[in-house]
Amino acid sequence: MRLFHTSDWHLGQNLHGQERDFEHACFLDWLLRQLAQHTPDVLLIAGDIFDTVNPPVKAQERLYDFIVNAHEQQPLLTIVMIAGNHDSGSRIELPAPLMRRLRTHALGRVLWLDDGQLDAERLLIPLPDASGEIAGWCLALPFLRPAEVTGAQLGDNYLRGIGQVHEWLIAAANAKRQKGQALIAISHAHMAGGSVSEDSERSLIIGNAEALPASLFGPSISYVALGHLHKPQKVNGEERIRYCGSPIPLSFSEIGYQHQILDIELDGETLVSVEPRLIPRAVNLQRLGPAPLAEVLGQLAELPNIDLLADIQRQPWLEVRVRLDEPQPDLRQQVETALQGKAVRLVRIAAEYAGNGSREGADDAGQLIELDQLTPQELFSRAWKENYGSEVDEQTLKDFAVLLQDVQLESEQP
Repeated sequence: MRLFHTSDWHLGQNLHGQERDFEHACFLDWLLRQLAQHTPDVLLIAGDIFDTVNPPVKAQERLYDFIVNAHEQQPLLTIVMIAGNHDSGSRIELPAPLMRRLRTHALGRVLWLDDGQLDAERLLIPLPDASGEIAGWCLALPFLRPAEVTGAQLGDNYLRGIGQVHEWLIAAANAKRQKGQALIAISHAHMAGGSVSEDSERSLIIGNAEALPASLFGPSISYVALGHLHKPQKVNGEERIRYCGSPIPLSFSEIGYQHQILDIELDGETLVSVEPRLIPRAVNLQRLGPAPLAEVLGQLAELPNIDLLADIQRQPWLEVRVRLDEPQPDLRQQVETALQGKAVRLVRIAAEYAGNGSREGADDAGQLIELDQLTPQELFSRAWKENYGSEVDEQTLKDFAVLLQDVQLESEQP
């Protein structure tokens, strides 16, 4: 059996106010060509399909057009997609009855039976091979919110609740599968030891307190297709437990590595190979600085001029980082003037100040901080310290996390 593993599409994402639809369209066209060329049996999409719980219509159209095109191109392809922490689980599942006719399975939530047991059956997806025989089972684990895995049956410990869900689902899968059938887990979670990208992954709960141990996935699981972390990586060096990463750089901190999907081969229950397939970058992200203003302006002058015959949608996104000794009220004007006629699209100017002097809007090191660089937890911690003169304690942070999750769940309701 052959599988493709992808995740963290973030359809509908804006880069500092600039939409990325063209880049997503290029990726999806490329993915369709890869499916046609290599004809995998299964496509796994491991969460964060959309960037927000209420994605724009265009982003939703991108997803459903892709699914229809993939099915028309390859009628025997099975697609399994799960919700991530950016997604609304109910929105992902809403068209599920229609998508099943396209051999697409959409799982957004875990549900519980009347007797308090996990509804494991709906989370176990048969995976046919090219001959139509069931070659494996997919254990679909959408992002698990605290409200879904705590309560009377599971207690109040979030990690223990997640562990129990994994144990029950794996036990149900082992009871269902026949000899030679592989178990493939797809999950959207932060695994302990995973390397995050600065400014990119939204903390699931608080810091690393929610990081899950790889031991949740025992040796009976042939492959674990993970989403959430945007940098491709193995978990604890294990070949079978992988993040494939995002298909496009979602922030300027993600420009230093190549983005990819993973091509997985299995022989029965045995993992044979995991090969990356590198995704062409439709639009480059370019960073200048940090450097003094005069040096930055010199670098801007050396950028290539606009080619009137070139596609403007492929011009690089540009972030300019300037190191200042004192405020420059006309900083933006100077940068924009230097960029006139240049084949780049400016999306952000970041200023940082030399020295450790405290400035309004700066952090303790004097670096200017913008609101979109801070998580809700960091904003809360800063506000607490400003009001009470001390660091917020761990229990208060946990209480804030619960309130934040409640607000996010309410915002997901259709």
